[in-house]
Amino acid sequence: MTVAALGELIAASSKIVAFTGAGISTESGIPDFRSPGGLWTRYDPREFTFQRYVDSAEVRARSWAMRREFVAHHAAPNPAHTALAQLQRRGKLIGIVTQNIDGLHQQAGNTHVIEIHGTARRVVCIGKAPEHGIPNGCGFTVSTEWAFEQLDAGADEPTCPRCGGLIKSATISFGQQMPTDAVDRAIEMVRNSDLVLTIGSSLQVFPAADIPVEGLRAGAMLAIINDEPTPLDEFANVIARGRAGEVLPAVVA
Repeated sequence: MTVAALGELIAASSKIVAFTGAGISTESGIPDFRSPGGLWTRYDPREFTFQRYVDSAEVRARSWAMRREFVAHHAAPNPAHTALAQLQRRGKLIGIVTQNIDGLHQQAGNTHVIEIHGTARRVVCIGKAPEHGIPNGCGFTVSTEWAFEQLDAGADEPTCPRCGGLIKSATISFGQQMPTDAVDRAIEMVRNSDLVLTIGSSLQVFPAADIPVEGLRAGAMLAIINDEPTPLDEFANVIARGRAGEVLPAVVA
């Protein structure tokens, strides 16, 4: 019944925005940072603040080890990612706002993806001594594989070939300022939608979790696909409990 109701809601909508969280990526084998057995059970998240990364070569070394573990899974898009790409091709989905850093939405074929927490697929120069959680690099950016090549070749750590600044994954660390341009574009997109489809997100990580609320305030409907209850369940038009890789393909079909 829920799949049918969600299908009817999607059929009646023409400007859908998907808001996705870790739950859609764990089905591709990507480790969840916070769940039992996730990366934060092997690495202390308090250690990986932006400022500690800047201040400590030891922290940077452990951060690269963690990043290598994250990308070592060679994950591929799962049926949920593919279903969203199908919705885009049908002209239903106007874009995706994702908390994930894995790039699987783009790999599946979606072309309008806003990554509010950055991407693990690239690294950036953050400058030699950035302060107050604000990167001040020269603009150098390259694929993450480049950084691992520097480490494998014997470098103590990758450094910017242009200015000598620190190189960091293009993801948002604790204590690092969120990219306001990405958040602003995400808010604008959900405000222009008629349905916000939240998938695999606990809706408890802020300020990201406020983004679907902006859609509600602008009059959009809300559908939630998640294994567990969320703080926005009471405002949802449809709730589907289950795995995104099972629910979404059935709905799209």
